[in-house]
Amino acid sequence: QRAMSINNARLRSSLERVASGIRLNRSSDDIASMSISESLKGDVKALQQGGKNLNDGIAMINTADGSLAEQAGILIRLREITSQSATGTIGDTERATLNLEFSALRIEFDRIAATTEFNDRKLLNGDLASSSSNTTILQLGIDSNDSSRFNLNQEINLTAVTSKALGFNASNISTDTAALTAMGKLTTAIEELSSIRGRVGSVQERLGFSNDHLNSTVENMNSAISTLRDADFAEEFAGLTRNQILVQGASAMVGQANLIPQSVLTLLQAQ
Repeated sequence: QRAMSINNARLRSSLERVASGIRLNRSSDDIASMSISESLKGDVKALQQGGKNLNDGIAMINTADGSLAEQAGILIRLREITSQSATGTIGDTERATLNLEFSALRIEFDRIAATTEFNDRKLLNGDLASSSSNTTILQLGIDSNDSSRFNLNQEINLTAVTSKALGFNASNISTDTAALTAMGKLTTAIEELSSIRGRVGSVQERLGFSNDHLNSTVENMNSAISTLRDADFAEEFAGLTRNQILVQGASAMVGQANLIPQSVLTLLQAQ
């Protein structure tokens, strides 16, 4: 009866594992594996949230880059009409018209800088510069170490992208002389904006690789958890069959054991 009770317990455990597909249904099943898998599960959850944080950061940088691309287009157009105004083959009327376009495009350039934001966070006003006190840190890893965080301000150093910051806020092209002066300032502004976009591009690329690495790490850790916790069906079905046979054998032996007293009683009655 004791053997049958033990075999019944083993059979119930086998049935539970096969039905749930999980080898570790309670700590007592494998204390060491349970402890390791729980720790890994905690790390996976932290890394998955880190991946979400990283994707938010990528979206923020992409938003900034889209606006910078529009500003670059405006600078190129400003440079074009400035060159046109600097030539001696046009008159004052044409220059006045070109200067109106110049002023309108500069206003739009500054409007983009003032209104580009992500989740109420301004992106092109200098808040993402390395000197800004309003630091953006992306938490990626599983602890508080610097290697688990990504400081966008330090990495991208996205200084203010306004006409004043780039040095052409007071420019005009109403005369050929003013246009020549503006041309030099716009050339410098285009170079500065190109440098800014280069930093943005490098951060975009780095964040992309970081995202790939996070996804790979989570996948491998989930595989490790599966190895520790999930049932091996080939092994479990073999164990289930064995336990079923043992329970059936134990039940039969209990029946045989119950016949022994009856046999003795029969012999006593015969005497």
